[in-house]
This record gives sequence, C-alpha cells and structure tokens, in this order.
Amino acid sequence: MAAPDLRAIELAGGFDARISIIPAAAAPDNNHERAGQNGVRWFESLGADNVTVLPLIDRNSADDRSLAEALKKSRLIYLPGGFPHHLGQSLAGSLAWLAMLDAWKQGAVIAGSSAGAMVLCSHYFNPQDGRIVEGLGLLPASCVLPHHDTYGKKWAPRLLSELPDTLLIGIDEETGMLGVAEDGTWRVYGKGLVTLYNNKEVRSLASATTFKLS
Repeated sequence: MAAPDLRAIELAGGFDARISIIPAAAAPDNNHERAGQNGVRWFESLGADNVTVLPLIDRNSADDRSLAEALKKSRLIYLPGGFPHHLGQSLAGSLAWLAMLDAWKQGAVIAGSSAGAMVLCSHYFNPQDGRIVEGLGLLPASCVLPHHDTYGKKWAPRLLSELPDTLLIGIDEETGMLGVAEDGTWRVYGKGLVTLYNNKEVRSLASATTFKLS
C-alpha cells in the first residue's frame, strides 16, 4: 500500500506533516499498542518523520480535550483495523471526531484500513453481531465492504437488500482508494479491485482507474 499512503502523505503536506494514528479499533483484544506501533513503523519506512500514536482507545479517551487538540493539528489521521463497532461507538459524537472533522475541513487527510474505513461511511456492517449500524457519515450514502475478495463480498446481497439507496464499496485486500475533496474524484491503488454496487449495477475498477462516488 505504499503508493496510496505516499500520496496521502503528499496531500497532507509532505514528509514532515503531522501524522496521528488512532488504534481504538484494536483495543477490544488488547492489540492497540501493537497496531499503533505497526503504523508508526510503516509511515516512517515511507519517509515520514512526524508520526504519533494517540492513546485514543475508547469513548472516554475520545472525549479527552488534549487528544482532540492534537487531532485538530494533525494533517493525516489514520485509523487501523480491528473491531468496527468499538471504533464507531468510541468516535461518534465525541470531541475527537469533531476535531477530526475540523482538521479535515482545513485540508487534512482522514484514512482508514478495514474497520477504520468502514466506520467513515454512512453505515457499516458489524460482523460481531450481524447488525447494520449507522456510521460516522464522512462518506454519505455509502458502505464499505473490506476484504472484498476474501469475505466482504458475502455481505453484499443482504446489504443491497437492506440499504437500497446506499452505494456499496467493495475493496479487495492490498487495495485502496483515495479521493480529493475539492473535485470529488477518487483513484484506485493496489493489486486488486474496487467494486461498486449501485442498485442493480456492479462496476469493478482496477488500479489507476479514476471515478466519482456519485
């Protein structure tokens, strides 16, 4: 995933841009410290030199004012994977999420992997209890199906039925998509495909394809 993450760093302002990693999704199985440090090592391996793991692991810490201030000053905010419902419920309506939106409106990049991408949409499927849950809504009328080439595609029939007015976005493993808010254009990166389910229409987009979610 070097190509999209390098592009995210570029959009954030370059290698000295402030990168903040939020490991909350990995907290339910006490994997947040490892997940956070994996993120630090990864971004530093790409050349970034201002990468921090924020101790945001639950709703209490998501309402910590000092963490919210750190997020406001961040230029790239990254959400690793794990348990989507824990992450979504930790951030929804919190000071941290409001700070992330403030940073995003000022040009910061918000990115996520697996659970981290799922919660950014209007809805997400929670595999832990099989429910469809309201997400954070950064991407309106959308729902990400991560690991689409392995198991995410199995969720599509139900989600198409229960979310008929929602765009389903299937993202294969080792694949990503990155958008620029100014013109709404997205680009596919990586080895696999991004599959868009829009009512009865299904489109599969390969690496380097550009598209608009609308």
